[in-house]
Amino acid sequence: MGMTMTQKILAKHAGMNEVKKGQLIEANLDLVLGNDITTPVAITEFNKLGIDKVFDKTKVTIVCDHFTPNKDIKSAEQCKVARTFARGKEVVNYFDVGQMGIEHCLLPEKGLVTCGDVVIGADSHTCTYGALGAFSTGIGSTDMAAGMATGKAWFKVPGAIKFVLKNKPAKWISGKDIILHIIGEIGVDGARYMSMEFAGDGVQYLSMDDRFTICNMAIEAGAKNGIFPVDEKTKEYMEAHPCKTIEKNPTVYEADEDAEYDRVIEIDLSELKPTVAFPHLPENTKTTDEITEDIKIDQVVIGSCTNGRIEDMRIAAEIMRGKKVADDVRCIVFPGTQAIYLEAIEKGYITDMVLAGAAISTPTCGPCLGGHMGILAAGERAVSTTNRNFVGRMGHTESEVYLASPAVAAASAITGKISVIKDFMFVITDGDGVDYVLSFEGEKPEGLSSVKEGDTVSVVYTGKLEETEAFTGAVISVTKK
Repeated sequence: MGMTMTQKILAKHAGMNEVKKGQLIEANLDLVLGNDITTPVAITEFNKLGIDKVFDKTKVTIVCDHFTPNKDIKSAEQCKVARTFARGKEVVNYFDVGQMGIEHCLLPEKGLVTCGDVVIGADSHTCTYGALGAFSTGIGSTDMAAGMATGKAWFKVPGAIKFVLKNKPAKWISGKDIILHIIGEIGVDGARYMSMEFAGDGVQYLSMDDRFTICNMAIEAGAKNGIFPVDEKTKEYMEAHPCKTIEKNPTVYEADEDAEYDRVIEIDLSELKPTVAFPHLPENTKTTDEITEDIKIDQVVIGSCTNGRIEDMRIAAEIMRGKKVADDVRCIVFPGTQAIYLEAIEKGYITDMVLAGAAISTPTCGPCLGGHMGILAAGERAVSTTNRNFVGRMGHTESEVYLASPAVAAASAITGKISVIKDFMFVITDGDGVDYVLSFEGEKPEGLSSVKEGDTVSVVYTGKLEETEAFTGAVISVTKK
């Protein structure tokens, strides 16, 4: 039998002609990654080896992003350990405040990962880089130490599930909806220690940001890695993000036609709907049309290594433009890197979100892991574009996190409850000066035909809140601001 895409990459880096599922191998590494949480532990183990230098000072990268800017004395001490080590070992790709970003947004942007690479990172979401056609996976701090010392790591060759993506997704359906749908179907252990390999004509309709999001959450299905085929979009992204510190040699690998898969799952992207993962597991999914009750929220988080890229900023800004965040809702936005932050400023996305009432943070993991910049109190609920919603993940063990796309998160910030963006959302003011958010689907209602999406309009709303006949039955929801 032939090999999967992942198996071909591992075989090459192990110096073998072929590898098989379950085989133990030792592979050469193209990059070893750590952050401010995991690197100090790795440094302790590295120092026990009595080695003076890392295997290659350009192929070890340390990103201080989790508790950075430092939230307290302990986090400051952790970053100091990582900073001192990086300077002492002359680690070229060390990123601190001002230069750093959320690691899994930053490394592709810097060109540090290209197709065909083998990358390990002491962070479980290192699987993100499969979007570029690389094999990348999370490891522990001791393996990071060994990787920094030797440039090698051992692996058990994974089997694979092939996901055949078909057709074009509808408007507002993004990579987040796709991966939540998949996890909802197969469960959080449905791809345990397997490679999630994506294929099919539907891939062409997915942006690189969509693919990063999908691969980022492969670990939430228990997978060893996620990986996409290399196409023109991949090549264009890599050309636009050349590496300035490492001489990279991108290599395209393709699965053999007779590659063996444990399962083959077909997904019609055109049939997918906006999807939300309810507490307390990413597999607890519901499409928004299956949510029959109003779920009021206290906070919205837009960003993270899952959804902190420029396309995510654009979608959120497009929905929030000209509107206001609901009373009693805190909306916090985390651009993934400084470059993304600057681009979002230049394109007006930050202005749109700030005017709507959102707070914009420097790039950091922030509340995703319950770190800082948006911790939840007991009984509070958040809609978040992050990747995990375990008990206590974002704060108090009695808080709740609902995982969703930037579109759903932004719409929810405006309405104050879990919501989906329809074709049109308007803020209207009734005759008494009370603001409401109205969502419309399909044709614009009579009287609003000249209003474009995103406009704030003032109309005289007579009658009771429950009566929507004046809007030709096209009103999906009316929510008091």
